[in-house]
Amino acid sequence: MKEYKVINWKMGLSKNNERLEDTLNEFARNGWEVKHIADNSARIVFERDKNR
Repeated sequence: MKEYKVINWKMGLSKNNERLEDTLNEFARNGWEVKHIADNSARIVFERDKNR
């Protein structure tokens, strides 16, 4: 079974790419995989196995 997490990315004026990279890496360390990044919004969908 899969579970999903949706986050709304809050863009800032400085170090935006570094913060995004850190956030993606943090989720990856916890078993989450990016499934979708919305084109016209700051929404990111993650997926992982629920019974891991």
